[in-house]
Amino acid sequence: MIRAAAFLLAVVAGSASAQQVSEADGVVLRGLDKISGQVYDIEMRAGQTALFEQLRITVTSCRYPVGNPSGDAFVALDVADATHGGRVFSGWMIASAPALSALDHARYDLWAMRCTTS
Repeated sequence: MIRAAAFLLAVVAGSASAQQVSEADGVVLRGLDKISGQVYDIEMRAGQTALFEQLRITVTSCRYPVGNPSGDAFVALDVADATHGGRVFSGWMIASAPALSALDHARYDLWAMRCTTS
């Protein structure tokens, strides 16, 4: 009974602090080649697929807090290894917490930086 009450309280508190979000036209990602040490900024539009070194990146969506496009970005991505054809990441990346949902690749790192609007 106490666990159920604690769970219900957590759900109510979580929904009360939920943010309103807007959908952005594009995104800025940052990529790192761990071998060469080169850092790249990758600008993409929602729905676009781009090639970064050996990674094929598809942006599905970029969301940000209403009225604050430079605020915390939430980016839905699909990333595949272009040379081997296997998917290496599929899901949401959060700009303020890159380790929460990170790309796991031997050579490359990828982070969501911010959403872009037209």
